[in-house]
Amino acid sequence: MIKCIIVDDEPLAHDLVSTFCGRLPHLEVVAQCYDALEAMEWLNSNKADLMFLDLNMPKLKGFDFLRTLQNPPKVIVTTAYKEHALEGFELAVEDYLVKPFSFERFLKAVNKAVSSTSSDTGVKEHQQEEGGKSPARFFVKGDKEYHQVNMDDILYVEAKGNYSSLGMKGEELLVHEKISDLEELLPQPSFLRVHRSFIVAVSKIKTIQGNTITVDEHEIPIGQTYSKVVRDEILKQ
Repeated sequence: MIKCIIVDDEPLAHDLVSTFCGRLPHLEVVAQCYDALEAMEWLNSNKADLMFLDLNMPKLKGFDFLRTLQNPPKVIVTTAYKEHALEGFELAVEDYLVKPFSFERFLKAVNKAVSSTSSDTGVKEHQQEEGGKSPARFFVKGDKEYHQVNMDDILYVEAKGNYSSLGMKGEELLVHEKISDLEELLPQPSFLRVHRSFIVAVSKIKTIQGNTITVDEHEIPIGQTYSKVVRDEILKQ
């Protein structure tokens, strides 16, 4: 479970973010603060994995508040002022949502933040499952619904124009994501692009022969421009 804190002076913004979080079973809103000082006091004695942070708040602005934190949670900015985006990325925020934003855009930001924290000890503890495994999960949009995907189940990703197909054991899932977006989401070196149309899960590779990788029963081509990646990042292991 990913623990979230919402910091925003607008009640409607709290309602929207908490509603969106409620649609994702791996998110739990553990605190809702209406100004930065209240959030600072809460964080002094509590921990969160992810913070949804407004910028234009009374008493202390969002980025000024963020600079005071020694070990801040991962941050997704939620604001009506897109002109501050550059400053946000300089502060290493995970994403920058300009109000009003859709659930689909919110989901993309959350997936990005959760993926980037999947190797952090705290998040692993929240995601720990029976047997000691701690697979990261994310949501993707299918044809008419959102699907929760366990990264550990993915064998490969194949580009399908503006869509992608997630190859998993016994099934394929067509999703409304470009392969470039999924490449950014899936952690390296566990997942590597081996062709302009394919990403593979390195741990699922059975054989590499010539310009072909076998994953489960699927043969994945190695693109000419990616052969060095295969040689340097996979075969060296």
